[in-house]
Amino acid sequence: MSVSRNKKIAEEIKKIVSHIMMFEIKDPRVSKLSSVTYVEVTNDLRYATIYISVFDPKHNPEVHIEGLSSAKGFIRKEIGKKLKLHYTPEPIFKMDHSVEHGMHINEILGKLDIKHDEPEVDEDDESIEDDDLFEDEDENEDEEN
Repeated sequence: MSVSRNKKIAEEIKKIVSHIMMFEIKDPRVSKLSSVTYVEVTNDLRYATIYISVFDPKHNPEVHIEGLSSAKGFIRKEIGKKLKLHYTPEPIFKMDHSVEHGMHINEILGKLDIKHDEPEVDEDDESIEDDDLFEDEDENEDEEN
C-alpha cells in the first residue's frame, strides 16, 4: 500500500475524530479542550493509533482516553461513513505527552538566568561607517560643481 495514501487516510481520520470530539461526543469524560495530535495507520488499514493531547488542567488525561475508548464503536462507524474504505480501521487511543513535555521545557528555559552578551566594540577600530561614505560623496559633488 502506498505510504502517501496511508498518510492521507491518517490525516482524514485526524480531522474526523477531532470533529467528533468537539461536537458529537456528549461524554463528560471527554474534554472539549483536547486535540488529536497525530494518527498512525497500519499498512493494512486495520488499526489507527490516534494520539490525543488534553489541554484542560482540571481534566485527567487517562479519564479522557477511557471516555474515547468507550465511544470507540461510534467513532469507528463515523470514520467508516466518511472514508468509505473496504475496512474501517479500529481506533486505538493513546496519550500524546509531547505538548506537555514542550511546555515543561519552556518553563525550565524561562527560569534560567541567561545573560545575553552584547558584542564588544573596540574603540580603537577605525571602521568606515555609512554616514562617512555619504559625506565623501557630497564633498566630491561640490568639488565638481
